[in-house]
Amino acid sequence: MSTGRQTIRRAALCACLATLAMVAQAAPDATRGEQVYARCLACHALASDRVGPRHCGLIGRRAASVAGFDYSPAMKHSGIVWNEKSLNGFLAKPMRAVPGTSMTYDGVPIAADRADLIAYLKKVNTEAVCQPGSAKP
Repeated sequence: MSTGRQTIRRAALCACLATLAMVAQAAPDATRGEQVYARCLACHALASDRVGPRHCGLIGRRAASVAGFDYSPAMKHSGIVWNEKSLNGFLAKPMRAVPGTSMTYDGVPIAADRADLIAYLKKVNTEAVCQPGSAKP
């Protein structure tokens, strides 16, 4: 193969790899995260406690700190403060992240789905549903 063709093929390969890297590092999508959150609705709500605790105010909150909610001893003793990193780890495999948690959901296996879900939780926390005095869904 001629040197010119090799150079063109290498350049094309580099362009493809760069494009793949950009796609892989796309910004989390809160709108898509809302769709992922639909999986959580069986046990959680944004502004009220259900089988699981409310999610409004989750980012920056210490685990097991919603007053009146009956958390597992494991969650009470976890020492977790919920941020992007801790949520990502917990959402990937809840029972591995906090052995003994009462959250028996197997987790969100796809990293992009977790990133989108976390983006949604961050976004919704600034919206009316999560503000004091709002209607509680």
